[in-house]
Amino acid sequence: MPYLATVRDGSTGELVSGYWACVAVACEPEQRRVIPIHLRLWSADAPDFDSENTQLLQVIDTIRAATQGRGIYVMDRGGDRIKLFNPLLDRGLRFIVRLTGDRELIYRQRTVLAEQIGRDCPMLFAESVIKEEGQSERRLQLEYGFRPVRLPGRSEQLYLVVVRGLGEEPLLLLTNVALSPSRKSLWFVVQGYLTRWLVEETIRFIKQSYHLEDVRVMQYDRLRNLVALVLAAVYFSAVWLGESLKLAVLATRVVQVAKRFFGVPDFHYYALADGISVLFRKLGRWLSGPPLPDDPAGPRQLTLPALC
Repeated sequence: MPYLATVRDGSTGELVSGYWACVAVACEPEQRRVIPIHLRLWSADAPDFDSENTQLLQVIDTIRAATQGRGIYVMDRGGDRIKLFNPLLDRGLRFIVRLTGDRELIYRQRTVLAEQIGRDCPMLFAESVIKEEGQSERRLQLEYGFRPVRLPGRSEQLYLVVVRGLGEEPLLLLTNVALSPSRKSLWFVVQGYLTRWLVEETIRFIKQSYHLEDVRVMQYDRLRNLVALVLAAVYFSAVWLGESLKLAVLATRVVQVAKRFFGVPDFHYYALADGISVLFRKLGRWLSGPPLPDDPAGPRQLTLPALC
């Protein structure tokens, strides 16, 4: 889901409001490998801006075209919008969305709030998981079950998966992934949502390691161009480094250059980004030439066409 991006004015360095960013990351349950696949920034003040829902659907349609409709779209409570549910169902896309408690659902031919269904839902299975929190780990005991439901005005069979053990209130997940009353079937959906923990870490990594919220250019299209270039750099470090034997050697060397103590963390992209930064700083001493003359028209800016 989108988050409010902190952007600085290219000339003054002052914070500018009104920008939003959306990061899409592909991953699989039980795997720590993530693939950043889309990064989009927009402003509500842009002439072509329609609505946030339109921007999100453009992201979804871009990914849908590239993946030929494969995959499952996982969203937090910000995705609990009928203006997203309807297009997702119309496009035949599978999804797992965390609901707010006041979402109305059709259950046993009656309109019932999701939180009420969650309170009355029997827990069929239990699972123990470990959540990483900084340098420590916390073991959680989860219980989960489900109820068949529908959205008002829609005929598609949906399921409300209820999870207890993550907080005081049950976690409510609405999905159109076909389910059966089996541990494997239900755990697939629960695990799919829990993978968001790794996605959130990826978003923090992009913002921190690439200083995404401190990009300073003076035009909207150029700002979006640089965001697209950031995605290319993140994709390179996350996917290409280590994917072949030659690049595996490079990845190992980059991690070593980062000089991280206590070993490389499981989420090693931080170390890769630090190592790449160190290498480029060293190369800059050899590759830097004489300074460019001042441009009478003002500071020079990137002149790429809009990439987003």
